[in-house]
Amino acid sequence: MSQTRNPYYTGPVSGHFDGTHFFNPQGEAPLGFRELLRWQFGGGRMAWPKTIKSPFPQAKPDDRAGGQSLRVTMVGHATLLIQVTGLNILTDPVWSKRTSPFSFAGPQRVVAPGIAFDDLPPIDIVLVTHNHYDHLDLATLKRLQEAHSPHIITPLGNDTIIHRAIPGAKISDMDWGEQISFWDGVTIDCEPCHHWSARTARDRRMALWAAFVISTPSGKIYHIGDTGFHDGINYRAAAEKHGAFRLANLPIGAYEPRWFMKAQHQNPQEAVNGMQLCNAAYAAGHHFGTVQLTNEGIEAPVEALEVALKDQGIAPERFRALRAGEVFDVPGV
Repeated sequence: MSQTRNPYYTGPVSGHFDGTHFFNPQGEAPLGFRELLRWQFGGGRMAWPKTIKSPFPQAKPDDRAGGQSLRVTMVGHATLLIQVTGLNILTDPVWSKRTSPFSFAGPQRVVAPGIAFDDLPPIDIVLVTHNHYDHLDLATLKRLQEAHSPHIITPLGNDTIIHRAIPGAKISDMDWGEQISFWDGVTIDCEPCHHWSARTARDRRMALWAAFVISTPSGKIYHIGDTGFHDGINYRAAAEKHGAFRLANLPIGAYEPRWFMKAQHQNPQEAVNGMQLCNAAYAAGHHFGTVQLTNEGIEAPVEALEVALKDQGIAPERFRALRAGEVFDVPGV
C-alpha cells in the first residue's frame, strides 16, 4: 500500500480505494506524462473557432417544472439544468470563461452559457461528478452558494476541496453504492463510472469520481459527467440495479486520439451503445462543443452521433446532442 498522504480523503480500503488512491476495478489507470507529451506534440489537433453563436437563444427557465414533466436545459459542456418533480438540479456547473486553474490560460469556452447566471431558477441541488476543472469550478460554486445556497452532492474527497473554498456550503459526500433520500420520493444514488481525478500533478486519483441516478416519481435519470466505455460494465450494472431510465445524460465529446482517451472518454458510438445497455428511453448528449479539450473538430461528436444512431436504427429524437440554450422536454414513458 502506498504511504503517500491523501489530502482529501481518509477512509477504509475498499474495492476501489487502496488507502491512498481510488481506482477503477478491472479497469485502466490514466496514462502518464510521457504519453501526454506524445499526444500534445503528435499533431492531429483540429482547429476550433474562437467564438461561436448557439442556434438557440439563452433560455429563461420557469421557476419549477411540475407534474410528470422532465425538462433539461443545456448550459454548456457538462452543465445541465434538470427540472423534475418541483426540483431544480444543476450538474457540474461552470460559468467561468476557462476550465483551468488559471484565469489567463487553459481551455476557454467558445460559446456563451445557455442560461445567463442571473436567469437561473432557484437551485436546490448541485451534482459535482469529479474534480477536473471542466466539472468542478470553484468560482461558479461560490456564486451559487451566495445566490442559492444549494445542497451539493459529490463523491468522496471532493467535499474537502469545496469546503476549503466555501466553508458554509452544505455538502454531502458519497461513495459508490450509497444513496441519499430527499422529499416526495426523490433519491440520488452514487454509482461507478470509469474515469479518474486530479487538480494538480500530485493528487491523481485522490478524490473519487462517479455517476448519479436520480429517482423521482416522474422517472429515473442516469447522469454521467465523464466516463470511458469500459466494455459497458457500468451501464449493465446500472440497468441491473435500477431497471429502465426515462433519461440518460451521456458525454459524447473529448475522445480523440483514441489511444490516449479511450479509457477516460467514450466516443459517440460507445455512448449509443451505453444508452441501449442501460435501458434509457431517451438520452441527452453533452460534453462537446463548448471548450476544446482534445483533438476532434467542434462538430465531429454531433456528426458521429448521427451516424451511430442511424447504424443502430435509433430515431434521432431519442438521443439529442444538446446545444447551449436548447431545452429538451423529455417525453413520458
